[in-house]
This record gives sequence, C-alpha cells and structure tokens, in this order.
Amino acid sequence: MILFILTILLQFGLRSVETAASNSLSDCNTVAAKFSNTCNGIAVNSITATTGTNVSCSSGFTSTTCPGTMYGSTCVFQHKLCVTCSGSTTIRIRVQSNGLPRFCPNTPAPIKELNVDFQVNFNPNVNVNSPVQNPTTSSQLDSIVCNISSQASVPSVSNYVSYSSSGSFNTLAGICVDGVTILNVNSANNVDPFYPTGTYASELVDACLGHPNAASNGYHYHIASGCALNPPTGTIGSCKSTSACNASIANYSISKFSSYRTLTVIGIAKDGHVIYGPYDSTGAEVRILSIERCDFIN
Repeated sequence: MILFILTILLQFGLRSVETAASNSLSDCNTVAAKFSNTCNGIAVNSITATTGTNVSCSSGFTSTTCPGTMYGSTCVFQHKLCVTCSGSTTIRIRVQSNGLPRFCPNTPAPIKELNVDFQVNFNPNVNVNSPVQNPTTSSQLDSIVCNISSQASVPSVSNYVSYSSSGSFNTLAGICVDGVTILNVNSANNVDPFYPTGTYASELVDACLGHPNAASNGYHYHIASGCALNPPTGTIGSCKSTSACNASIANYSISKFSSYRTLTVIGIAKDGHVIYGPYDSTGAEVRILSIERCDFIN
C-alpha cells in the first residue's frame, strides 16, 4: 500500500541520485500544460475573480453545502485554475486555484471556494548528500512523518512565496492537476487518515477520495485520485458505498491509474517539485520499503 505523498518524495529523491532535475522554462511549461487551466497562460490578479468552467450537480447538494449557486435542486459552481511559468535563470511556477474540482463531489458537509495562490522555484535541484531532514532516531523520524504541520515550512531552496488570502495553508502539500488541494498524509490526530494507528477511526471520503476540511471547508485529497485525470460525470458515491474503495482504499487509488501506466504528472508540490502518479516511465508500479509508523506502508 502506497501513501502517495511519501512515495513521491522518495521516488523523486531516488531519481535525483541519477540526474539533475529538469527545471528549464520549457520543462515548466510542459508541466503547467498538464493542469486543467481556465486562464490564458498569464497569472491573474485574483483567481476567485476570474471566470472558470461551470460544473453542474443535479443532486447531492443543498443551499448550505453548495460551493456555488443553487438553481432549484441543481448546484452550479466553477472550477478555476491557473498554473503559469516565468523567469530565465531560475524558473518560477505560480499556482492559483479556487480548490474546486471538475466533478461533483459526494459530501454531506459544506464545500467552499478557496483562494490558493503561491509561487515557488520550479523543480529545484536536490542533493541527496545534503538532506533537508536527517533523522537518526525513531523519535526524530516520528516528529517529521507523524506531524500534521510537517508541510508548514518549505525548504529555502524553493523560495516559496504565498499570495493566498484564504488564511493558513500550513497543511498544504501541493495542488493536483484538477486544482484540488493535496493535504499532507496526516490527519488532525497525527496518524494516517485511512490506515490510522491506535483506536482512531479512518476518515470518510467519496469515491474520488476527497472530502472537505473542517477548518476551511476546502475539498481536498490525501492520496492520489484518478478523478483528477479523468473526472466522472453525474453523481458519485462515497468510498464506503463503493465496494472496491471500501475494501482497500490504497489498492482502489492505484487501480484508477490503470490507463496511466507511465510517468504521469498529477500535481505540483508546495516546494516546487513535480508530483507523479504511482507508475514510472517503464510502466512499473513504484514501491518503497515497508514502514510501520504513523503512516502505514507496506
């Protein structure tokens, strides 16, 4: 079972041993083109003030939970996303999103539009001989991995700048190609949201593996979602009501990439590194060694 944020970070780290990162302006523009952008390739003053793509949901929302406007029993909201690149020597990527997907989420809780806006160095080089974190004990590893605030700070090499007006995004790990926020791999209890240790209950998500944040009502992922690449139409169920998802959310997540068995861009991390799906360029599923801590991986 692969929790994808840790997988991607380790996957990227392994690649960096072999070659420098691809971080030219052309590389950045290629990655930006993978996002479901609603702008014309130029950064905007405010993503929430732009015109996006309408998403109409004929059921599943009320006037309280709809992130847009209700027309009778239909909720209509807009997906807004703008990922752009700039610079010459050091390439910068700017990510602007209202956090709303291109499909109709299944959630009984309210969902609200966000204003995510940050700029960061694109795919900065990483030296495995100079790690940002270098834990030498089990407790030191726990303090990094089992910590919901582990994404609060960004390595200085990334030169992260936030222009967001929606409050704190300390738990933000990145943005998916559909504009949905990716939060880190911990729940508010500092355990895995889906395979928690101790007596904690698993968090509930829909069949696209998303749910709203209790603090901001922002819809988000903790794990790779195939819906970001191939958005479903109509009403989707909950993970619990979807047999394959309910049986194993990790296997279900990977199964949704069966049509993408190659190196596939699925997002950008807050530190500027590209986030890939569960398969490498040879079509092999990326695996990592077993780790049993707050985040269960085998």
